[in-house]
Amino acid sequence: MDPAIKAKLKEKFGSSVVPSQTGGKGSVRRKKKVVRKTGTQDDSRLQMTLKKLNVNAIPAIEEVNLFKDDSTVIHFKNPKVQASLPAHTYVVSGQAETKRRTWFVCCD
Repeated sequence: MDPAIKAKLKEKFGSSVVPSQTGGKGSVRRKKKVVRKTGTQDDSRLQMTLKKLNVNAIPAIEEVNLFKDDSTVIHFKNPKVQASLPAHTYVVSGQAETKRRTWFVCCD
């Protein structure tokens, strides 16, 4: 900070106020920083949208593999699968794992 500006601030407000201080003398300080959690809000918004699409759970699916163009596979083990056939929408949720795709070719 420029010394001339700092001197003007000290002259205007007095020596008790430091320019980096946000409040005045005796201002209340926070005891802890508040962390906002938006994950539950996003999840509830997603559930409301899925309810509008009228999705139904599909039971007894043990695993789901999504093959990508860059030779990787997104693998879901024991996923929760929901579908809405009129909307052509499938929802796969659960713990995902990304793997490299390997091909085994067997010749006789």
